[in-house]
Amino acid sequence: MKIHEYQARDLFRKYGIPVPDGVVCHSVDEVKKKVSDEDKLRVVKAQVHVGGRGKAGGVKIANTKAEVVEKAEKILGMDIKGLTVEKILVADAVDIEKEFYVGLINDRNTKSVTLMASAEGGVEIEEVAKVSPEKIIKMAIDPTMGLMDWQARKIALQLFTDPKEVRQTAAILVKLYELYVDTDSSLAEINPLVLTPDKKVLAIDGKMNFDDNALFRQREILEMRDVLEDEQKEIEAAAKGLSYIKLDGNIGCMVNGAGLAMATMDMIKLYGGDPANFLDIGGSSNPEKVVEAMNILLSDKNVSAVMINIFGGITRCDDVARGLVTALDEIKTEIPIVIRLSGTNAKEGLEIIKDYGLPTVETMSEAAKKAIELSKK
Repeated sequence: MKIHEYQARDLFRKYGIPVPDGVVCHSVDEVKKKVSDEDKLRVVKAQVHVGGRGKAGGVKIANTKAEVVEKAEKILGMDIKGLTVEKILVADAVDIEKEFYVGLINDRNTKSVTLMASAEGGVEIEEVAKVSPEKIIKMAIDPTMGLMDWQARKIALQLFTDPKEVRQTAAILVKLYELYVDTDSSLAEINPLVLTPDKKVLAIDGKMNFDDNALFRQREILEMRDVLEDEQKEIEAAAKGLSYIKLDGNIGCMVNGAGLAMATMDMIKLYGGDPANFLDIGGSSNPEKVVEAMNILLSDKNVSAVMINIFGGITRCDDVARGLVTALDEIKTEIPIVIRLSGTNAKEGLEIIKDYGLPTVETMSEAAKKAIELSKK
């Protein structure tokens, strides 16, 4: 689960991490009511779950309240990478002497939370890692001990030389780790962490993601959820026993089993196609799940062909076939569908499919090639 920048800043403030003042507004009228009349430098920032806001025109500087209103009118309602801006953060601008990056992430290699820091702040850390990986400082944190003060100071000393700046930064790192653990985060970033001309260290932008599996004990965090259309589908799918993740391609995939799902997507990519989703119906033989799965698949406007790849073990191929026929009777789609059934009751399932007039293939590679071919028509 993701939250917006303004929500991350609220959490930072709650844990004692210094952030500039700001207000969140959902309309121009709200801007006029909430923003004070005094003339001072402010930054108006679009609040959307996507990067590259600045390049897209979603971050603007204003000197007066009139300019804040003007910038708000331009940003609210604009489209940034397919997302409509419905809220903005109007925050006090900060004079910046130097920008830094600090972040925490779950690291599978070290089986611990890893603290990352860099003097290259204010830019995408992924780009820094690609071009200049030596500029990123990393420290694995012992989960039984947590981030110790001396460890935080050790990292801070690699960013700053002035003792006051080191102490400020070390304190921020310890508080960020505390926040990370308390909220079951999977990512917590401050980018940039800035040094002002008067030698204060501030967090002026933040990003936090959370472990979905722990949300049942994070009610405060769950209340911050701003669900997008695709995320809503994922939530609804999970409630129906399906694993669904939206991707950017045009070939819908329905499979049973996560491993088979990955193999199916790889096969589609191998032959030059692009999967539109990851959709695993699991081991159930309930035809109703197939109906639900088809409804989710075909609700994606980008889908121009569907590849169904079932290997029957616990899952019975004839039940999948019946569910598919029921779904197509309800949905009445013209989107082409390619089906590969193998395993338990595959023969019976294929007979049901053939009687309905749908194309079937024997191998996964055939299915991928056929789906790609039909998607282009």
